[in-house]
Amino acid sequence: MTRSTPALLLLGALAACQPPAEKEAANVADNGANMLAANEADNVAEPQRSILRPEVIDQPEEPKIKPVDGVISFGPSPMALDDAAKAAIDALLASPAAREGGPITLRGHSDSRGNDGDNKVASRIRAEKVRDYLVEKGVPKDRITLVALGEARPIAPNAKEDGSDDPEGRAKNRRVEVHVALPTVLVPPPVQPKPAEKP
Repeated sequence: MTRSTPALLLLGALAACQPPAEKEAANVADNGANMLAANEADNVAEPQRSILRPEVIDQPEEPKIKPVDGVISFGPSPMALDDAAKAAIDALLASPAAREGGPITLRGHSDSRGNDGDNKVASRIRAEKVRDYLVEKGVPKDRITLVALGEARPIAPNAKEDGSDDPEGRAKNRRVEVHVALPTVLVPPPVQPKPAEKP
């Protein structure tokens, strides 16, 4: 036996004689330290999240207003609005952009029959017919812009491949394209402070 052996034996005996309450406290302290270390490791691995997470809470969505586009056909009656055309305009008027006062652009089109000047006039008359119906429905005239494009932008062939007339294609080209933009938001000018009056 070495000289330190009796000292070690004495320390072991003293540890065995330690009261149970002190042993329990030492074990609790060790367990607490181990749990703290484990929690710290978890916190490093995954950041804590709020109990009130946005993906869990139902938040009311703000209604989104989008621009609206539509086509008013003048196929069956080349210069008058029929019931189908009026129903299409009514549907556009029911859109949030139209209800909120968005500016409206009407682009009139024609088929290719006749000369360019006459077709431009015909396309303007079609746009005016739609405008008049909108005004009749309560839309202020100053919200509406007319553009007469004539035969410049067909969406269907005016003639078949053999050169013969295509009545269905021409009917599709007699139309007014309606665009309802987002409402204009007016921002008031900043308030300028009044200069101090001299006594």
